[in-house]
Amino acid sequence: MAKVQVLNQDGLKHEFSVTVPMQDVADKTKLRLVEIGKTAKMPGFRPGKVPMAVIEQRHGQEARAEAVDQAVSDAAEQALSEHKLRPAMQPKIELVTFAEGKDVEFKMAVEVLPEIKLNDFSSIALERPVAEVADAKVDETITTFAKRFRQPEAVTDARAARMGDVLVINFDGSVGGEKRDGMKGEKHNLELGSKSFIDTFEDQLVGSKAGDKKTIKVTFPDQYHAADLAGQKAEFDVEILEILQHKPVELNDELAKEMGFPSIDTLRERVRTDIDTDYQRISRSVVKRQLMDQLAAAYAFVVPESLLDAEFNGIWAQVDDARKKGELPEEDKKKSEDELRKEYRVIAERRIRLGLVLAEVAQQNKIEVTGNELRNALMAEARRYPGQEKAVFDYYTQTQGAMERIRAPLLEEKVIDHIVGKAKVTDKKMSAEELLKLPEEE
Repeated sequence: MAKVQVLNQDGLKHEFSVTVPMQDVADKTKLRLVEIGKTAKMPGFRPGKVPMAVIEQRHGQEARAEAVDQAVSDAAEQALSEHKLRPAMQPKIELVTFAEGKDVEFKMAVEVLPEIKLNDFSSIALERPVAEVADAKVDETITTFAKRFRQPEAVTDARAARMGDVLVINFDGSVGGEKRDGMKGEKHNLELGSKSFIDTFEDQLVGSKAGDKKTIKVTFPDQYHAADLAGQKAEFDVEILEILQHKPVELNDELAKEMGFPSIDTLRERVRTDIDTDYQRISRSVVKRQLMDQLAAAYAFVVPESLLDAEFNGIWAQVDDARKKGELPEEDKKKSEDELRKEYRVIAERRIRLGLVLAEVAQQNKIEVTGNELRNALMAEARRYPGQEKAVFDYYTQTQGAMERIRAPLLEEKVIDHIVGKAKVTDKKMSAEELLKLPEEE
């Protein structure tokens, strides 16, 4: 057994000096040589019958190196077990002495997870937003789907365009008189009122007729995805080639059958279920945000610096990339790099702290992701990439650490369910419009 001596302890950081007896290394070396000898092949000897002296001569250094690695690993585990420590990340090992015929000595530095005393979750009060699916919303959704399902028809008279019409247009845009990439299109179908074009573009085409040419003036949003266009005033030369209109949608069994359902009632029920599922997803997300905010306020322990650094570095890589591309949120563009680093480090610390609390809840309550749940989630992920299912499956099953990216969110949701199940949850009825405006989890 290794000899473990505490060198230093500072908060969550621990340093040890560990000595592994040379006999332990020698025993492990012999065992490794025996394993090698079972399959070793040499001319003049049958497999597994090579003399041990020859095996030792040829593989002695290799076997001892592996034995030292194994001895150090075992001794590190012993040190953690003796002092009842849970490492936050892999311990750092520094070999001091490992010469043949001598004890192996090494130093180990490790940062451990903090002890977390869980509060009584029954004291948590949550408000769950609940919205009913209105019949009008169901019919509106079916009508929208039906319009997409059917091709619009040409307007036969010479009437002007109105909201809901589909205009076939050519357009060419400029900013400050300069043409820009991505601002030109030909024979583009634009449904007025769809808000697929920026600002008041579609509104300004209401009243147009086939053959008209117009200049449309708009302003790009301040947070437009193309940073060089954000907040810029632009002009588009637009030619209306044709005006199309949707055939009036009649919500009947005939329409339902066109869309693959036996009756309009069956179609309505399916759409109602889909909308309700989306409302429930939003409601759960809102509750989860409330819960996370309360947990963040309830636990103020020091987080392991190694975990914090790793989390922050991951976040900052994305922020810095967005900063260099000019794609930061508008409120962040005015801040210095030091200000941004400080703010995102706070965010990283919150994430680590909440992650540790949820992990503690999982451990104390023996909450785990079952093999069946993991398989189902993997298959669902693979189905997101039609035609590439096998490649996705192979990636997750053959790439080290990849399955953890599927398992971790599953475990988190199970822990959230556990806590919410113990909390005081009050339903608050509201309209769908109110529900859709609520901030969801970050």
